[in-house]
Amino acid sequence: MARTPRIVLLFVLCILSGCISISSASSATDEFLSCLATDIPPHLVQTPASPSYAAALLSTVRNLRFATPGTPQPVAIVAAADPAHAQAAVRCGRRHGVRLRVRSGGHDYEGLSYASLDRRESFAVLDLAALRDVRVDAARAEAWVGSGATVGELYYAVGAASRTLAFPAGVCPTVGIGGHLSGGGFGTLMRRYGLAADNVLDALLVDADGRLQNKTTMGEDLFWAIRGGGGESFGVVLSWKLRLVPVPETVAVFTVRRSRNQSASDLITKWQEISPALPRDVILRVTIQRQHAQFAAMFLGRCSRLLRMMRAHFPDLGVTRPDCEEINWIQSTVYFAFHSSSKPLELLLDRGKPDELVKATSDYVQEPIPRHVWERTWSWLEKPEAGLLILDPYGGMMGSISPSATPFPHRKGNLYNLQYYSSWSENGTAALEKHMSWVRGLYKEMEPYVSKNPRTGYVNYRDLDLGTNELENGVTSYTKARVWGEKYFKGNFERLAAVKAMVDPDDFFRNEQSIPPLPGAKGWNSV
Repeated sequence: MARTPRIVLLFVLCILSGCISISSASSATDEFLSCLATDIPPHLVQTPASPSYAAALLSTVRNLRFATPGTPQPVAIVAAADPAHAQAAVRCGRRHGVRLRVRSGGHDYEGLSYASLDRRESFAVLDLAALRDVRVDAARAEAWVGSGATVGELYYAVGAASRTLAFPAGVCPTVGIGGHLSGGGFGTLMRRYGLAADNVLDALLVDADGRLQNKTTMGEDLFWAIRGGGGESFGVVLSWKLRLVPVPETVAVFTVRRSRNQSASDLITKWQEISPALPRDVILRVTIQRQHAQFAAMFLGRCSRLLRMMRAHFPDLGVTRPDCEEINWIQSTVYFAFHSSSKPLELLLDRGKPDELVKATSDYVQEPIPRHVWERTWSWLEKPEAGLLILDPYGGMMGSISPSATPFPHRKGNLYNLQYYSSWSENGTAALEKHMSWVRGLYKEMEPYVSKNPRTGYVNYRDLDLGTNELENGVTSYTKARVWGEKYFKGNFERLAAVKAMVDPDDFFRNEQSIPPLPGAKGWNSV
């Protein structure tokens, strides 16, 4: 069993000993807590005075960068077990000036769902982890999933209900489905079926006035905004109705590793044009780490066809029949997450425990990066503090959907998404700065070779280095937010801000990278 990281022990001790200053005596906080007590059972509300407060706060913290003694802490954690609890939290927060951070329990690279950079802000965490039911209707090829479920829990339920249905979401099973859908969500089926958010049929949301809304009552603009506009800007989405997609009973997968000495630079260079142009029933993604590149594929069909495809389109990769496995779709989710198809499906249900600090960011690549750049990149990857690069190809269905169909704009013209990822377990400022500098340094070096005007990124790989919000007259500044907002959303950012002005003009739902209200948005035309 892994040891509890020292950083977590320090965090818990600080809370217990009171070395973190949390003003529970303020009248606003007391009134907020009294308001909650009217509609929420006391065992579902934890305060810094509660014995289980630290455990509750850490329960779904995936990035230990935000479990340090200096991180501002919430005045309360509300573990919603019913939609009425979320409604009460919103109404009480609005009434008494306590903002909510809403978490579904997944990754959250920058900790915005449970931490705040503003030490002056009084906030509470609305934790949706208990709202994790998954109800699959295989006959209708639909499912309802609570925002507190993980991607793995959704996959497990779908796989248990049918061998020929799937859902096109991400590779990592511990990602929270609420945040994943809110930002778009891409994975191994995106080239055939688009994003996870492209397959949302309905949603149940608590708005800024504490009212329950569905697709019909919330209206077209708000339903558009929550499917890719990023979490925690428009309301609290409690559950989602999803379209399940057909898959064959047998799919083919392979993984081949090629070292730098085995022409990895040449293969990566060629992959950039080959992979996005492959038939949409196949995905071929790349992970680059240390001194090798790993090519992993899934095809909605059998190995014989996949191998013929590779020989026709990418013979230099040298894939052979022993490299290829035939499994079913649910096994493929285990294969990509745990690098083996023989591991038990129950691993998809393991929500995991925090044991690492993480820094990540992303780019979109629209022209192939030259070979000499990849050669130069190996020097970054051989450093002791090196992380990894993940290359996810687009094309296929991704290129057939309008960039304005949802807030996620990265459709046509993008070859692939490039993620820079670093994780570490060492404590201390020196280790933090070393690993953060690796991500930032390589990101800076790649600037000439990625998208421009703006240099874009994926909102679910949040990076506060791209910019943070500032307030003007009590609400988030639209002008300042455009700095980071157009990098995630391009031309869709203005429409998102207009929706925000319609549904939350007072900017109750906000964080360091939340959507601001568009000034003068009354009468704004989304057509």
